[in-house]
Amino acid sequence: AATSSDEEDDSDSSTKPIRSEKKKNPASLFQTGGDPPTEKKSKKKVPLKQAESEEDTPETLQKNSNKKGKAKKSKKKEERPPSPVIEVDNLEEFVLQPAPQGVTVKCRVTRDKRGMDRGLYPTYYLHLDNDKKVFLLAGRKRKKSKTSNYLISIDPTDLSRGGENFIGKLRSNLMGTRFTVFDNGANPDRANADWSNVRQELSAVVYETNVLGFKGPRKMTVIIPGMNADCERVPIRPRNDNDGLLMRWQNRNMDNVIELHNKAPVWNDETQSYVLNFHGRVTHASVKNFQIVHSSDPDYIVMQFGRVADDAFTMDYNYPLCAVQAFAIALSSFDGKLACE
Repeated sequence: AATSSDEEDDSDSSTKPIRSEKKKNPASLFQTGGDPPTEKKSKKKVPLKQAESEEDTPETLQKNSNKKGKAKKSKKKEERPPSPVIEVDNLEEFVLQPAPQGVTVKCRVTRDKRGMDRGLYPTYYLHLDNDKKVFLLAGRKRKKSKTSNYLISIDPTDLSRGGENFIGKLRSNLMGTRFTVFDNGANPDRANADWSNVRQELSAVVYETNVLGFKGPRKMTVIIPGMNADCERVPIRPRNDNDGLLMRWQNRNMDNVIELHNKAPVWNDETQSYVLNFHGRVTHASVKNFQIVHSSDPDYIVMQFGRVADDAFTMDYNYPLCAVQAFAIALSSFDGKLACE
């Protein structure tokens, strides 16, 4: 089983150039209406020299099991492919912009549990995974909130709702199985005349129970706004709870909405666990490890997330996601969902 799984992964990797001939532009998967993507998107600040560096790494299959500590700690930490050189001139702008096409933005999430109640309310930090370790975002669960509610900030020291650095939030339902990601716009109750100040929904995450209950891997559905012909996100500003991404998805009203799923891990008899190919970016087994793909092109990894140490994780994302969307999706996986463990 391990061999066939390996061969499958190798063939996936080796056919990438062929796939790019057939599907020259994965961007078309995320476009909702309008003309084909225009060429002006080719203005990139990011050099592409390392974009395909994953191809050169040894392809190690990584366990995706919830048996903690089963994977040995890797001594090859330094070999993890780093992020391409990325210019972050305006942090607020950068974290809300889709990743440049053809470039995987490679990041690192660290969890800080120090302090009085950090065990219950740890702070999560997102940095670019390169030599400079450029800070991007911080997130923390709000106290005294009936449901899980994470604030996301562009300042590692200011995680207040009223601060200037508040950039978005992640909110769950009562069960802790459905999450919605908002930007820092106003609540619909405080809308101005043309609704231009109302918050946008950036994504939603649905965790489903699986047939194996506690033993099997998680099943995730990620819902995001579609992209227009200029490769910009279509603004989704719900006027009430019945108009958000989750309700549109539930009612199969998929105009300007894209549905993504986590890639199903493959059972490996040899290791007695579920495995996924993370191309050397993940070194520890965890139920939190996942890859998000579009069903029409499961080889194009929109986002992947996985453990590399007890409190450190890699988080890589591609077009059309932005850093806030990817970070919020990662934060949702930390939440204690008994129904999905």
